[in-house]
Amino acid sequence: MRPIINIENVGKQYRVASERRAAYATLRDALVGAFDRSVKRLTGRAERAEDETFWALRGIDLDIHPGERLGIVGCNGAGKSTLLKILSRITEPSEGRVRLYGRVGSLLEVGTGFHGELTGRENIYLNGAILGMKHAEIERNFDEIVAFAEIDRFLNTPVKRYSTGMYMRLAFAVAAHLQPEILIVDEVLAVGDAAFQKKCLGKMSQVSRDGRTVIFVSHNMGAVQSLCSRVLWLAGGRVVQEGEPSRVISDYLKTTLTTMNQQTWSDPKTAPGNERVRMHRAAVVPANGALQDHFTVRTPLRVEFEYWNLVPGAQLNLSVIVRTEEGVPIFSTSSFREADWHGKPFPAGLFRSSFDIPADLLNDGTHRVLLEIRKNERDLVFHMEDILVFDVLDAVEERTVWFGKWIGAVRPTFEWQTGMIEEPAIESVR
Repeated sequence: MRPIINIENVGKQYRVASERRAAYATLRDALVGAFDRSVKRLTGRAERAEDETFWALRGIDLDIHPGERLGIVGCNGAGKSTLLKILSRITEPSEGRVRLYGRVGSLLEVGTGFHGELTGRENIYLNGAILGMKHAEIERNFDEIVAFAEIDRFLNTPVKRYSTGMYMRLAFAVAAHLQPEILIVDEVLAVGDAAFQKKCLGKMSQVSRDGRTVIFVSHNMGAVQSLCSRVLWLAGGRVVQEGEPSRVISDYLKTTLTTMNQQTWSDPKTAPGNERVRMHRAAVVPANGALQDHFTVRTPLRVEFEYWNLVPGAQLNLSVIVRTEEGVPIFSTSSFREADWHGKPFPAGLFRSSFDIPADLLNDGTHRVLLEIRKNERDLVFHMEDILVFDVLDAVEERTVWFGKWIGAVRPTFEWQTGMIEEPAIESVR
């Protein structure tokens, strides 16, 4: 099958202005800079051109086939947006070549291709024309676009008065429904609410099932894994890895997450927190007291938090969300069932709160802990993402039949029972 996108040795180079050639340099700076460069040339100390350039992309080779859903991941500055701009024909590569065999619909930032003074209705036709659609084709999809974007009440309002979310909904609806062969979507989905993000992911899956190609860039690893059939990992403008989503995402996250089984802050003046609560310690330890340098799926765990309450009389409540390395919630728990202190005023002082995670619950992999502390169960006084990040390893002795990755965020060992209901009415075939 011929690829719908062929990328051959693509690179993009940008020039970085030196301090002497800043955009708003004065005449004096320009004259001094010119004299300085002349002296360096005469003395053989001229700066090399390479010192003023950098490669945002280098050596990208990739084939993307019709109906494929390609996810692109990487840290900020990895070259993801540059690659999308090249594929969208916004910028040209400095080297290499890109061949596209289909019409491209791009959603790289909120309101791309929109005119603020035009109404939502007029912008639908404008975007359709930009995509090369005929008037009849736009008419055929018009009602579906409006329904998907949920802006029918504001259809005749200039889009400059739209909220960011309304802008986003209309822009995505236009890009997805005007039937481009290639749909390119950047991180802009992050501005939508959860319901709309789910709707967009569903639409992109449908677009792919219809034989069209989707290229999706996001920092939401759960969305990338659920949508994409292949993932490309970029770093420093080069391809680090590409292949099956769960494997590439797992390897990528291992480079961005720092495992922290325990953190301690000894000085309450500089510890994370504020004038009401300060953290002293957070830890994940074996609940059975065993000395272990690693945890397996068979290890019972205890999650502990030590914190200074700085406001006498506050009624504090701790809430925790344990998530996968992709950020997908596994479970949440709260101290509202704690017998001794829940609903009672805390005096000023150092406290410890903890809960246990039984063995044979968590699956193997990296786990992230989010902590919130609230006053009177409503007033949020402290919030910390990834206060703990810990690995759970597989228990090799449990591997008797299955040697792959167990599916799911948890893997409890449920007890099964099997019994014969009745004997066969006829003699069993031997």
